Amino acid sequence: MPSTTVRIAMNGVTGRMGHHQHLVRSLLALRDQGGLALPDGTVILPEPVLVGRSAPKLRALAARHNLPHWSCDLDAVLGDDSIDLYFDAQVTAAREEAVKKAIAAGKPLYVEKPTASSLTGALELARLAREAGVKNGVVQDKLFLPGLRKLRRLVEGGFFGRILSVRGEFGYWVFEGDWQPAQRPSWNYRAEDGGGIAADMFPHWEYVLHELFGPVRSVQAHITTHIPRRWDESGTPYEATADDAAYGILELAGGIVAQINSSWAVRVHRDELLEFQVDGTEGSAVAGLRHCRVQHRAATPRPVWNPDLPASAAFRDQWQEVPDNDTFDNAFKAQWELFLRHVLRDGPWRWDLAAGARGVQLAALALRSSAEGRRLPVGDPAAPEPTP
Repeated sequence: MPSTTVRIAMNGVTGRMGHHQHLVRSLLALRDQGGLALPDGTVILPEPVLVGRSAPKLRALAARHNLPHWSCDLDAVLGDDSIDLYFDAQVTAAREEAVKKAIAAGKPLYVEKPTASSLTGALELARLAREAGVKNGVVQDKLFLPGLRKLRRLVEGGFFGRILSVRGEFGYWVFEGDWQPAQRPSWNYRAEDGGGIAADMFPHWEYVLHELFGPVRSVQAHITTHIPRRWDESGTPYEATADDAAYGILELAGGIVAQINSSWAVRVHRDELLEFQVDGTEGSAVAGLRHCRVQHRAATPRPVWNPDLPASAAFRDQWQEVPDNDTFDNAFKAQWELFLRHVLRDGPWRWDLAAGARGVQLAALALRSSAEGRRLPVGDPAAPEPTP
């Protein structure tokens, strides 16, 4: 069986997400399973080339995973004709310049979201890639989670009837860093470094809502910093300049109302860190990262409000688990496989930099909505903004 090695420049993989999800659980997992088989029988063998700013970190990471090639010189890596693809998982503030260099070098590129710090920057990246004719993609991993794949199955099968509303709850308590180390890097809480939960999570909610239920037509948000003082990786206190909680109400095409809360200052009292409840005329579902439960119209009990008596039934027990009916791989790995097929064999792909710009737009509008205290329309991000 013929094999082809694909050399992938991976920028920013010394960070948690880039290391664990993209390097270890995606590309190295592909390598360990013997490669990615294409329809014509060719097997693709990914060869990561690590790129970053810290030579000691890169050297240690390369040694840990038996990777012979790493560099702190992005320009030299992009100028290497043997590099087939560029991937970016850097902090948001550093991404835009690096992606422009990759486009100028003619490299197909795959990037984490948000794609840029501003809508103007995100649109420019999409335009440059389009004009250069380079294939491009944006990570939209939530679509490949088992729970949301089951939810998509229900939507496409007409289970809900007319969908009325979507309620999303995401988040967990991120330790402040004084008496326990924080689970997220300190740059997440500095606006000057591209931090903030709105900039991080609203791009996710945009593509989840767009793909499963319809385009977002308006947004009204309240975004705040609940915990203004935190401690960084060295134990030094700092003032948080970025938001750590965002509460949004979004209207979708067709009149569906979505309400999504995102917070790094909430203690979890739900089955999974992310859950969506979808209610429709014919049935409802609650989907998390892995599980999905449903309650059909014909099996809906008859709750009666009576605060003087204890509840006589366990409401969670009245829902039915949706079976897997499939084998679910890591969500990041599944999207990597699709993108590699797209780059190498023109496989189907729709999650490009233009789609990434929609997410940046929604985050920007949510922040503006919160600052101005009003609901804002959401249109085509490339179209001129209407005059108020």
